[in-house]
Amino acid sequence: MKSLRLVLSVVVLMSLSTVAFAQSDAQKSFDKLKTLAGSWEAHVTTVPQQAEIEGKLMQVSLRVTSMGNALVHEMTGAGRPDDPITMLYLDGDRLLLTHYCDAGNRPRMAGKMSPDGKTVEFDFLGVAGSTQ
Repeated sequence: MKSLRLVLSVVVLMSLSTVAFAQSDAQKSFDKLKTLAGSWEAHVTTVPQQAEIEGKLMQVSLRVTSMGNALVHEMTGAGRPDDPITMLYLDGDRLLLTHYCDAGNRPRMAGKMSPDGKTVEFDFLGVAGSTQ
């Protein structure tokens, strides 16, 4: 009987540890995005086209910050007076982003990884600040 209790205890502990270490889809997406940390330079293509920045050379950086709890996206370019940023972070079991826009607003979106695990798509949640 003692050995049966021991086996059951081990099985319960193993199943609890599996639950504790299982990652949510949001965590998996966030971890994958963090691997993109770095700096790049490229010519911008916009859809729909925005003549003021179309084809211009831009610098993009992704930086993991806040002890790994946030990802900062920054984009700068010649002739651009500002430096809009986007913060990506986890909120419970959701991957969220807040974009601090040069238009003075802050759109929020929720991300979801595609079934093939190669793309994270964001859906609009709402906007704070100016909507003009």
